Amino acid sequence: MLAGAAAAALALENLSANLWNLRFLHLLIYNLRMDIAWIGTGIMGAPMARRLIAAGHRVRVFNRSPEKARALAADGAIVAADPAQAASGAEFVFIMVPDTPDAQAVVAKVEPALASGQIVIDMSTIAPAAERAIAARLHPRGVDYLDAPVSGGDVGARDGTLTIMVGGAADAFARARPVLEHLGHRVTLMGPSGAGQLTKLCNQIAVALTLEAAAEALCLARAGGLDPGRVLEAIGAGAAASWQLKSLGPKIIARDFTPGFFIKLIRKDLRLVADAAREAGIALPGLSLAASMFNTAAALGHDLDGTQALAAALDTVAALK
Repeated sequence: MLAGAAAAALALENLSANLWNLRFLHLLIYNLRMDIAWIGTGIMGAPMARRLIAAGHRVRVFNRSPEKARALAADGAIVAADPAQAASGAEFVFIMVPDTPDAQAVVAKVEPALASGQIVIDMSTIAPAAERAIAARLHPRGVDYLDAPVSGGDVGARDGTLTIMVGGAADAFARARPVLEHLGHRVTLMGPSGAGQLTKLCNQIAVALTLEAAAEALCLARAGGLDPGRVLEAIGAGAAASWQLKSLGPKIIARDFTPGFFIKLIRKDLRLVADAAREAGIALPGLSLAASMFNTAAALGHDLDGTQALAAALDTVAALK
């Protein structure tokens, strides 16, 4: 009797998953609107959700600061009362929140509303181990989970030019890719659950140290009596060229610290990098330097400024005799 009941339950679960897959293929083939949930409409999440709305999808949004979600109503978003309401019945459930505990809390709130065949995509930057644990927890429910952090800042989020690094099952990635391509120009499956997050941490090492180098170069130019703008033009055309130099160099010169990515978030990311390095048993000396500079910027009151406010911390350090 018990064996028969278990077999019937398994058959029902497989039928549910197959129905979701058939619904997804129908929507994809005929380019129809999909129901999408978007949880987290901050500096990155809001423009990303807008791109999915502009692509014709029906997007339900939720943010713990309700006014940020309501701001998307004018673009056509449906504002949900809570995360579970947003997630219920959605083909894809996107999460874009600041830190590991935030993502875990969102998953706990949407989990009761999830059904077999849905895909949850976390685009936050959080601990790889946490992503693996969430994926393992949702798998028995027939729910696929992808970690898909991004790089490219608020401009990339607005323009759909983000780099998206994905961890998870290949079949779930194949289903999600057409939607992800509305958000980014390079979407890459990096490996199993957690691999997207680990790739993002590698990215953040390169970002942080390149920004430190750009700030130091412009600091020396100014101290030596050069025109920093002309230096930027000259070295930006050679081997020193980088996204950080091109995009944030002019802001450093102008002392424009308007955030595209908060200091407090890069500090969080570098803590995750440090944790990953400890787990791997390796030393990353440049990481310690970058983290100390961003921590100094935060201590000077720049935690809610853009990462280019690293230059303010450098000004203080450079003036020490």
